[in-house]
Order: sequence, then C-alpha cells, then structure tokens
Amino acid sequence: MTVLARLDHVTRRFGEVLAVDDVTLDIHSGSILGLLGPNGAGKSTVLTMLQGLRKPSSGTVTLFGGSPGDYRMRQKLGGTPQETALPPTLRVGEVIDFVGRHFDDPLSTAAVAEEFGLGDLLKRQTGALSGGQKRRLSVALAFVGQPRLVLLDEPTTGLDVDARRTLWDAVRRQHDRGATVVVTSHYLEEIEALAERVVVMGHGRVIADDTVTAVINQVSLRQVRLVTDQPDRVSGLPGVVGRDLGDNGSATFYANDSDRLIVELVRSGIPFSDLTVRGATLEEAFLTLTGATDAATGQPTRPSDPESPEPASARTTPATRTAQKEMNR
Repeated sequence: MTVLARLDHVTRRFGEVLAVDDVTLDIHSGSILGLLGPNGAGKSTVLTMLQGLRKPSSGTVTLFGGSPGDYRMRQKLGGTPQETALPPTLRVGEVIDFVGRHFDDPLSTAAVAEEFGLGDLLKRQTGALSGGQKRRLSVALAFVGQPRLVLLDEPTTGLDVDARRTLWDAVRRQHDRGATVVVTSHYLEEIEALAERVVVMGHGRVIADDTVTAVINQVSLRQVRLVTDQPDRVSGLPGVVGRDLGDNGSATFYANDSDRLIVELVRSGIPFSDLTVRGATLEEAFLTLTGATDAATGQPTRPSDPESPEPASARTTPATRTAQKEMNR
C-alpha cells in the first residue's frame, strides 16, 4: 500500500518536556488507523506535526512525499482539532462555503450537509449551535476538500450515543469513497469497531502497532464472570488482577490465566454459578499496555481525559466505566 504520511525517528520537545520520543510511524492509503494513548502520550502532538503546525525537534515528518509545511501537500489533507473554534456570526452554510474555497475540488455545501446531517442548520449562526452540533460541523469541514488523508482528534467528544453513531457512519462512508482516516478517541469501544489498525502510545513512544485483534492478543487478560456471595475469597485466588462487582451477587474477575482461575475456584469450594469466560477488549488491552493502574487497588483505571476529568478516587474497573460514561453524558 502507498505510504501517505511518515514519521521517521521523530522527537518533539516542549522545553524540558519530551512529548514525542523517537516515533517511527507509517500511514498507509485506504486504512482507518486508531491512535490511542492516555492524556499526555503524544497523540495530538503527532497530529499537529503531520499537519505542519509544529516541527519536530529531531527526525523527519513527510506528507504525501513532501513537507507538511507545503500548502500543496496540505491541499490533500483534512483535519479536526480537539477544540472546536468557529466564527460565531457566520452561518453554517457560509462556513462550509468558506472552507470549500480553499480547495481545488471541494464537495458542494449541499453534499456536505446531507452527508453529515447539517441540512436543518445551514442558515443558523454557528454561535447558536449546541456543543454537539459544533462538533459535527467541525468534523464535516475536515472532509469538504475531498482529502486523501483526514486527521480527527477526539472527533466525537461531547456527542451523545446516537450522534456518535451517526457521525461514525458518515466517516465510514467517506472512507469507503477513498479517504484514509487517522482518529484519536477515548471511546475505545468505537475504535475497536471502526479501526483496522491500532497504534498505542505511552510516554511519547509507540508501544503497540498492529491490527485490533493482534493488539488485544498482546495481553492475556481474560474476564471470568460469575455469581457468588463470596467475591472477596474469589479475589484472593491466584491470578486474579482485578474485579468489578455487579448486582445480585454477579461479579467479573480479571485474570491472566482463566483456566487456572477456574481450577482454583473449584478446588477452593467457593460457591458460584453462571460462569462465563471471554477475552480482553481493546480497552482492557490498552490499559494493560499503558500500565494505567489505580494506586489504591492496583486495578486497571481509565487514563485521565481533559474533556471528561475524573478524580482518581472515582475511578472504576473496566466493565463499569462505559456504563458510567453513558449515564453521566
């Protein structure tokens, strides 16, 4: 496959802070790449260097075989930053028209509006849009120029479940029409469903780069779900690295070796029922690879998210986090 963009032994410093540390990464045409990592891992810095907004401290960044600073290369690039900034007095249709005039062969305003569900908003000033509507417009603008490569930094932050799914459907359609997409997201279940390739970053370095399945297989974490009235005894069995307690005695235990855990469970005589076992999710693999753990419990925790700050005392184990995010949204 054709390499559209490349980072070759790239390092980026901000004073004494090493944001990106010797990263080598190729982005191939026709792919959807999920770029994951906790806050401060270097994901956004990588995207800004690909966009030509920052230069590496060392190493080389190339975009379509040229420099990201060359406007001719950027003609083929679309992007959405984490922060949405739109001129508040311009109407949605005017913003789409304005962005389109920067490209040689843009999509029509009508086509963009239809693709991203903006038809009812074309005459509304952007300052009157809700946060989710602004985010949807911001992502739509990344595709106006029919780019070969699109960089989406946390594109669905602030959107409800239905709006996220609608937006991802639109992104998939654009990918099917030829766009290559790089996306960062803290909604890991979406990356698991969307991305063909996952790059996990931690402390400025690439710590995993493979298909979603292969990244998950890099960790042996398994979920053992059962019903028991003695969860503390189960937690003390060999190989248990975490747990998540549910209602009516249901519990999920995380173990590196589920077979051994089940053998030890039977030997212990602890009463249990309704046992099921499944493999790790992308979120669990991500947390294991990045080493994010709760200092008090030693169990995996979700990395901090600047858009949805979560105090350490409130962090939970993997199975409850998704439900809590949906409830709190």
